[in-house]
Amino acid sequence: MSNPSISTTEQEALTDEVLASSLQSQRQNGPDLRQIHTKSHGLVWGEFIIEPNLPEHLQVGLFKIPQTYPVWIRFSNGGAPEKRGKLRSDNQPDVRGIAIKVMNVDGVKVLDDEEKTQDFILNSFPTFFTKDIRDYADIFKAGSGLLTPERTQELAYAFATLQKVVSRKVANPLLTQYWSMSPFKFGERIVKLSVKPQEPEQPPATLAEAENYLREAIVKYLTEEKRDAYFDFLIQFYVDEEKTPIENLVQEWQESDSPFIKVATVRIPSQTFDFEERKRLDEGLLFSPWHTIPEHEPVGSVNLSRKKLYSELAKARREQVSQRLREPQPYELVQDQPL
Repeated sequence: MSNPSISTTEQEALTDEVLASSLQSQRQNGPDLRQIHTKSHGLVWGEFIIEPNLPEHLQVGLFKIPQTYPVWIRFSNGGAPEKRGKLRSDNQPDVRGIAIKVMNVDGVKVLDDEEKTQDFILNSFPTFFTKDIRDYADIFKAGSGLLTPERTQELAYAFATLQKVVSRKVANPLLTQYWSMSPFKFGERIVKLSVKPQEPEQPPATLAEAENYLREAIVKYLTEEKRDAYFDFLIQFYVDEEKTPIENLVQEWQESDSPFIKVATVRIPSQTFDFEERKRLDEGLLFSPWHTIPEHEPVGSVNLSRKKLYSELAKARREQVSQRLREPQPYELVQDQPL
């Protein structure tokens, strides 16, 4: 489903604008790294446990049969590298992300690059920072003086929302709630998603000062204290365009209008994960909301743009890695010293 006010031609042009800007940033700051959500706090394994005895209207797609699926889960910061060779400190304001790759999922997939996976990507704030792809594309131009003062003023809401998105304090990625920000199909209906820790979240008075304190918090919880982490996987149904708009992504869907409903449990057993081999696996994985069966297909103009963006950025990243493996390039081409 796309935004009726944005034509297919404009949607494609706006997506290509964002892609060009993103590819340029990726080439400059880390061509073999993810362009966003670059910094990982850990890739952990776990289970995605479908709730038993779901009502019939919730027995849709992945949730049709109560069973347990293996998962890989990646926790991350949302931002790009600070500069070549330098990832941003966890102390800097940023959105925090969780990406869940459910495996052994049968059925036809929307994308054909992975055969047995269903990905869910969520962030530590309930809403996105722009209403739609048009505003999202123009945000990229704001820093380079390409927007008129009038258009910049129109986007003031987006800059204000972005400040809220990145300023939410997270002390431990295992103890924070995440939201899909954008809507998805749930069979014939439309939902937003959330992942909420079963252990009550304690809003931190102060945050740790270490540059990698979020990874350290997960290591302490899962490895040193040998604790299991549990999340409830929740859905929230679309009601109407006034209360739960599809294209206005800065308007939160209120629980009073559409309560969250639990459809699965995410279990992360105590484990050791902070070692080089796991980090290499982490860097090689591609998470995309379009790794999905049709019943859970992303909805809306921003989600539609992500289909091409995620695939093309990953393709460029993987091409960079394979090129380096095939034949090394001279320094004047590599230019790998921090900018």
